[in-house]
Amino acid sequence: MRVVEISVPLGQQDAVVETLDAAGVDYYLTDEVSDRGSAADYAAIVTVPLPRNAVEPVIDDLRDAGLSHDAHVIVSNAEVDLSRRFRRLMDRYEAESNWQIRIARAELRIRASELSPGMQTFLVLTVTSSLVATAGLLLDSAAVVVGAMVIAPLVGPALSASVGTVLDEQSMFRRGVRLQILGVVLAILTATVFAGAVRSIPLFPPGRDITRIAEISGRISPDFLSLVIALGAGVAGVFSLSSGVSAALVGVMIAAALIPPAAAAGISIAWGEPFAAIGSTVLVLVNLLAINLSALVTLRYLGYQPKNWLQREHSRSATVKRAVVLLALIALLSVFLGGITLASVQDARFERSVRAATDDTLSRPAYDDVEHVDRTVVYSGSSLWFPRAVRPPGFPVHRPTRVVITVGTPSDRTYPQLATTLQRSIQARTRTAVTVEVRYLETDVAVPSDRTRSRPPP
Repeated sequence: MRVVEISVPLGQQDAVVETLDAAGVDYYLTDEVSDRGSAADYAAIVTVPLPRNAVEPVIDDLRDAGLSHDAHVIVSNAEVDLSRRFRRLMDRYEAESNWQIRIARAELRIRASELSPGMQTFLVLTVTSSLVATAGLLLDSAAVVVGAMVIAPLVGPALSASVGTVLDEQSMFRRGVRLQILGVVLAILTATVFAGAVRSIPLFPPGRDITRIAEISGRISPDFLSLVIALGAGVAGVFSLSSGVSAALVGVMIAAALIPPAAAAGISIAWGEPFAAIGSTVLVLVNLLAINLSALVTLRYLGYQPKNWLQREHSRSATVKRAVVLLALIALLSVFLGGITLASVQDARFERSVRAATDDTLSRPAYDDVEHVDRTVVYSGSSLWFPRAVRPPGFPVHRPTRVVITVGTPSDRTYPQLATTLQRSIQARTRTAVTVEVRYLETDVAVPSDRTRSRPPP
């Protein structure tokens, strides 16, 4: 619930009282007796306990009744009102608003602004979170990466840009967009510099393939599920903001969609992996656009708009235009995500066929002593994939070229035709020409003789 305190200017008390009576809300009227300074311009102080979703309609009614904008209107949070009258008031406003509980537009504007820190704080927290995320990715530590998300200051700019659009607050919109762009660029730049320093000192094992690190690999080859995460982060952020609850946890979710991929992009640049850098950068852009789009649509769904009719029309037009632009950009980048998703499905299908062909071959009587230990599929070019229609010139095609199969065999047995036999079996099942390499692990098994088996244990 909220407590609204209104300083009523001279000559407006009757209009305020009549409006509150017509709204059917309880209020407490205190005469203003101070004659010091500007306080002498006010006749009374009105205190009104209200449900959260009643603040906006009551204030709008007071403005329509003539309450000037010089009047102080203070909205503060309160824990609970135990009266039955307040309970009935809550039920009434919840029914009138289709049981949607949301804060007033003025409170939404202030909360969104407060989530965006000052420039110095924003820069320091962005750089720090990027450094921590980069270290966490290189260490393959999920706990450290989560810690970087907690301190990232990106929830405010991501939400304030959308709030500025639907409320026609152009300065808020521009600041939100500016901070988002600055935050992403700064995060990638910080990660690049730090990862380059780690590699050159060196503080990281030389020759290790960064694309094989679990915390990095998933962020350099994004698919459509990444888009779902970003859309969910935007929706959750708006609902937490509009309901008046803490947005801290949602801020972690929004940062999860932006900071680790930005750090992965910086690491890929420092390690000279251009295609990995492209993948992670696309993931950052898609997530950024999706968060803004879902936040914008959710705010419109909740009914937020300016009170002034001209501003309302301008806000509606701006919301539609920006949503169309965001949707078009997401659709363009989704071609990339779709390609990676399709490549992942094809890779899984190919590797499943390789496993089945290998098991079928080794199940033959001639290979009774051979044990299938491991298999690895090596792909050509980049780990990324582009549809032919949008593939950049010279971009390597993602396809399987080599299959490495590790088997265990007795030390006194050889199988000179095993690689050829496996190659024929794999190509027949997958219809793909690949090179097959067989690696042997010698095994020595001691089998008990008949005499040993008949001897009783000591």
